[in-house]
Amino acid sequence: MIRFGIFDKIAVSRKGFLMFGLGMPELIVILVIIVIIFGAGKLPEIGSGIGQGIKNFKKATRDADKQGKIDEKDKEGGSNSA
Repeated sequence: MIRFGIFDKIAVSRKGFLMFGLGMPELIVILVIIVIIFGAGKLPEIGSGIGQGIKNFKKATRDADKQGKIDEKDKEGGSNSA
């Protein structure tokens, strides 16, 4: 195992990269717990909600970035004409 200082939980094995020490068995256990808590019928709804949240977050950051570029251009244009 290779240690990365503050990222001690990230391991590199012979099989490849294991993010935070989570392999297939751990992910299956997490999925089973989620199904038990929320029920199989709610999973598509939860997935859709998470997807919409990620989509809205990306859109908001993209819009904020565009607005920041527009504001920078306005400042540059305003200082040159004065």
